[in-house]
Amino acid sequence: MPLDPSFAGRSWPATAPYLVGREKIREFATAIGATDAEYHDPEAARAAGYPDVVAPPTFPVVITMAANRQILADPALGLDYSRVVHGDQKFAYTRPVVAGDALVCVNTVDDITSRGGHDFITTRTEVSTEGGEPVVTVWSKLVQRGEE
Repeated sequence: MPLDPSFAGRSWPATAPYLVGREKIREFATAIGATDAEYHDPEAARAAGYPDVVAPPTFPVVITMAANRQILADPALGLDYSRVVHGDQKFAYTRPVVAGDALVCVNTVDDITSRGGHDFITTRTEVSTEGGEPVVTVWSKLVQRGEE
């Protein structure tokens, strides 16, 4: 079943806040091999001008992948996750993510297209603080491979 193109342009309500923890940042940094001191040590982060441990640039994927379930789990979309591969990821920062942030996500489907028997869905997630301060916009493209 192809993806429902009527989802393009839809937005969802903001997610519940995600509290960014110092240990979660450290674990993520360690997992991706990011050894910069400001990802692990609060004093090094403060010396670099951050209020606490700062997250590596790809860290928001932790938050946005969970938030995107609002879209991807909707059966009306027609997504068969067993046929999905990751196509692209892009981040546009207003400011870095730091430990102690309480972040909310607003998801939008930017585009749904079909090419060569495959469906493509591009989501945009606006990540901001609970108080409305913009932090980062994250775009993700998923490819649903055609049925064999």
